[in-house]
Amino acid sequence: MNTGSMSAKTACDVAVIGGGAAGMMAALQAAWAGGRVALLEKNEKLGKKIYITGKGRCNVTNVADIDDFFKQIPRNPRFLNAAARQFTHEDVTGLLEMLGTPTKVERGGRVFPESDKASDVTRALDRGMRDAGVTISLNTEVAHVRQADGGFNVELTQGGTLKAKSVIVATGGVSYPTTGSTGDGYQFARENGLNVTKLSASLVGMTMDEKWPMLLQGLSLKNVRITAKTGKKTIYSELGEMLFTHFGVSGPL
Repeated sequence: MNTGSMSAKTACDVAVIGGGAAGMMAALQAAWAGGRVALLEKNEKLGKKIYITGKGRCNVTNVADIDDFFKQIPRNPRFLNAAARQFTHEDVTGLLEMLGTPTKVERGGRVFPESDKASDVTRALDRGMRDAGVTISLNTEVAHVRQADGGFNVELTQGGTLKAKSVIVATGGVSYPTTGSTGDGYQFARENGLNVTKLSASLVGMTMDEKWPMLLQGLSLKNVRITAKTGKKTIYSELGEMLFTHFGVSGPL
């Protein structure tokens, strides 16, 4: 069900703000648990960032051993420990398989949909939510989230308030504003008395002073090793794919 707006009397058990991968999966799980779930997405379609992941193919997960996975996280991997062990890569692929989107494993343990189409991942989650009875509202932007009467009032930019017993904020960070990740969730956190730590970029390209990489813009290389050193000490080394860009080089390496 899609609605363009909500009245002040609209109520649900769980309001999910954000219709990306995390938001859709959260809405699906909440609905399967028996809740009345409403998902609010400010864009015109769901999963906008999914469409551009993995060069349009969507690398949904990785089959690496969980301990090896944690070794790839440079800062505070323990924060993810419980979540990563409770919902593993087998759970991710199993969910997509159940929703009609089989997956395959490629070099480096990366998992993609068999169709090589990121859109199939979005459609699978969308279909699953609808079958589970989730109310989906597109073009619906949240202005404020306020605690009220033991629950929350989710105030919409275009007017109206959604009353919810619980709220899941799945708005993404500030990494890709054109996909809708404009930092809304940090505002909602502050409004409800939560501290927001200093933000810093992660998984970003490297700007280079040399001009020659720009002449190779668009060239993608496989099986490339990049090594970062401080003096004679190697602080990072990784093998993977590299892309020349207009500013230097980029990953997914």
